[in-house]
Amino acid sequence: MTKKWIKKLTGLVAVGAAGLALVACGNEGSEASNGSTEDPVNVGILQFMDHNSLTAAQEGFISGLEEAGFTDGENMELDIMNAQGDQSNLQSMSEQLSRNNDLMLAIATPSAQSMATAEQEKPILFTAVTDPEDAGLVESNEEPGMNLTGTSDMVPIDEQIRLLLSIVPEAETVGIVYNSSEPNSEIQANLAIEALDEAGVTAQVSTVTTTNDVQQVLTSLAQDIDALYIPTDNTLASTSATVGEIAREYSLPVVTGSAEQVEEGGLANYGIDYESLGRQTAQMAVDILENGTDPSTIAVETSDHLELVVNEEMAEALGIDPESISLSEE
Repeated sequence: MTKKWIKKLTGLVAVGAAGLALVACGNEGSEASNGSTEDPVNVGILQFMDHNSLTAAQEGFISGLEEAGFTDGENMELDIMNAQGDQSNLQSMSEQLSRNNDLMLAIATPSAQSMATAEQEKPILFTAVTDPEDAGLVESNEEPGMNLTGTSDMVPIDEQIRLLLSIVPEAETVGIVYNSSEPNSEIQANLAIEALDEAGVTAQVSTVTTTNDVQQVLTSLAQDIDALYIPTDNTLASTSATVGEIAREYSLPVVTGSAEQVEEGGLANYGIDYESLGRQTAQMAVDILENGTDPSTIAVETSDHLELVVNEEMAEALGIDPESISLSEE
């Protein structure tokens, strides 16, 4: 198991996915790696909103394509759009990206659902989607059966709850907070409730609907709990600084759904690295672009890289020895 420290909240060092093959790339029989392709491939990217996890996934995807020989401005033209968390932007952006590109990447479930509505033929990849089946993006994870496939950011919820309870073994009540309009967050929250119930710990759940709710909801919740769990929720991830302020004020250990959420507001995480997940998604794109593989036949993948991330500065602020934080084997 990898263990990573964050001391001054200056950002996570992304760990690239191992073994990305550096192969010669082509577009309609030409070699992309030497820039000899006649027409550059057009790749559109639709990101739902700004926060570290989604941005890391985008950066990993682009890096993965570059490592495989696709260079923006040479044999590839990138078209990147960000809906800034506004659902009303998604439809128009999806339609524009669909018209102008050969392959699209949708980052986060709302983006993927919007792209799927706008385009039913061209290949669409998704990443940072927790449950593609439940979201209606694929017929099954094993056999997507549609023009979409990609990578799921489903995290090991049981292990994350075990990590939290190892940090606060005396915890009687653990808070869970998420955006009630994000189905993937609700799925993770329900799994966390089950894990806490099995451990004999009470789960106290609060929900938010916008970023404006976060401070008030967390401040109220923090007064009644011993620790806090936050799933990979876009709204909470985009307000990690607020989470960190409240955690310090109430001496509240926070285990988060993603490593990037630890950067500003969380104490620890055991889970995926979103840049690695983006690189993993890029491998799928390369298979489609080079080999003409039908996305309907490419199984949805989960992260091939898990790690333990500890915010050392937050641990010290809470009076916790960062060296004591580990995911011990049962």
